[in-house]
This record gives sequence, C-alpha cells and structure tokens, in this order.
Amino acid sequence: MSDKMRLRLQSAMEYLMTYGWAILIIAVVLGALFQLGIFNASTFTPKAPPGACHVFRPNGPGTTSFINLQGICNGELPQYVGVFSGSSYIKIPASTSLSSPFANGKITITVWINVNQFTTASVLDYGSVQGGAYCTPAYISIYNKQILGGIQQQNIGDFSPAAPIGTISLQNWYFASFNLTTGVGGSTGSDGSLNSAPSALTLDAQSNIGPLFIGSGVCGTTNPTANPFYGKIANVQIYNTTLSSNEIVGLYNEGIGGAPVKLSNLVGWWPLNGDAKDYSGNNNNGVPTAVSFTSSWESGYSAP
Repeated sequence: MSDKMRLRLQSAMEYLMTYGWAILIIAVVLGALFQLGIFNASTFTPKAPPGACHVFRPNGPGTTSFINLQGICNGELPQYVGVFSGSSYIKIPASTSLSSPFANGKITITVWINVNQFTTASVLDYGSVQGGAYCTPAYISIYNKQILGGIQQQNIGDFSPAAPIGTISLQNWYFASFNLTTGVGGSTGSDGSLNSAPSALTLDAQSNIGPLFIGSGVCGTTNPTANPFYGKIANVQIYNTTLSSNEIVGLYNEGIGGAPVKLSNLVGWWPLNGDAKDYSGNNNNGVPTAVSFTSSWESGYSAP
C-alpha cells in the first residue's frame, strides 16, 4: 500500500472517530422524530380551533328547519383531541333529543379511536341506566384487540351480540361506525381502507333511556370507570337514522375533522376538539371527568 493511500485511510479513520458519534446521534434523533410523526404531512396541516365548525339551528335545539353548518367546516384537522387515561370519562345527561334514536328504533354512531393499551374497555355506552341490572345500550367497545359494536337489550329479552368492526393495533387512529341497517364498519388499518359487514342487530323502541358515556360504560355498575378506556377519542357523531353505506364512507373520507351529514337527523356531535361541548345545536353538552386534551395527536393518523 502506497504512503498516499495509507494517509487517505488514516484521514478517513480520523474523520469517522471525530464525527461518527455525532452522525449516529443525528440519525437516532431523526428516527425518533419520524416515529413520533413529526414528519407526517398532517403535522403541518392547518388546525381548526375548538368550536370552529358548528350546527346552527335558528329555531332552537331539537328543531330542523333551516339548520346549517357555520364556521370552518372544510375538513381541517382538529387542534385537539380527547385523552382518556382509565379514570377519565365524559357524561352527557339524558335528554329528549338524545333519546330519539331509541324512540324510533334507528341509530348511527361514528367515532375516531386511538388505543394506548388493550383492555376490555367501553369507548362509548349509549342509553344504559347507571347501576341498573338491565341495560338498553348501543355501544362501541374494545375487546380482544378488536373494536366491537352492538345493541344489548336484556330487559326485553333481546340480546344482539357485538359485531366486530375490525382488529386494531396500538397507537394508530381508526374510524369506527355502528349502523343498524348497514352493519358495522371501520378503517382496518392506517392505510385507510374501510370495511363494512351486514348485521342482524335490531333496536326496539324504548322510553327509559339513560345518558351517554364516552370513554366508559355503566351497564350493571355504578362505577363509570369499571371498563376504562386508555387512549384518544375524537369526533363522536350520533344520528337518529340509519345512514347509508355511501354516507358512512363519506364521513370516513372527510377525515378525523369531518363535519356531520344529514343535519336534520343529527342528535349530537362531540368533536372533543378542546372541550366536551355538543356542536350539533341540540345542547347535549358533556361533563368531563379527568379528561385532558392534546394537540400532539397526529402520530398514527393517515388521512383517508
């Protein structure tokens, strides 16, 4: 080996010895930032502040004449989402409008979910009488690494078992819908694919309907944290009609910040974008317990 070649090798080794650790540290930092979603395109998308979009009902809550969307409703991402940590839940008191799906036997629920740890958890418990031995809830829950949706009407001898929306992984965002006509469906992965399945679930007319719980369930218990949810929840929408498959897909395609459709049938809309207020115009505002709101939620989210 020539002296010139030896000097070049020596210089290369000295360079690596001097800057190698710095290069390695930079690579580790970049990898961590990528894992946290810092380089996700959604991170740089404009965020809509709390209440940026809402339903305006000129004739007051519960009315349907001349209702319309107002504000920033063009699908911008929310600034915040709700964070639930086991002892967290939101309670929306029972009301006439909240009970309307159970009065006419038609219901659609949609929600965006990000699970931090797998437990038997209630994402949403709708209509249970707290502490009652019998329940009449529509629900979405997490069980055995799946999102489930169902109707449980034990008090009238009618039990419709949970139907799987899809198997999920931790710390990824999923869209879940529950619909008595078209079954249940959800995004099965961060690739944004949407599935749906037929369902034989039925919802009989009921009058004694309890409140709505988000992030917990109270069927047969007085403890709202008996089935704790760990993770993030956003954009809960409930309708007193069975939306069509095309309407469900349309809501999914709007993304995590999407506005409701079929406003005349909208019961409640809780974006959880910084608060637990109902932006459907029906004043079904939630009362949060130990719920926080984070602006660092984009990791695991891929826009449809």
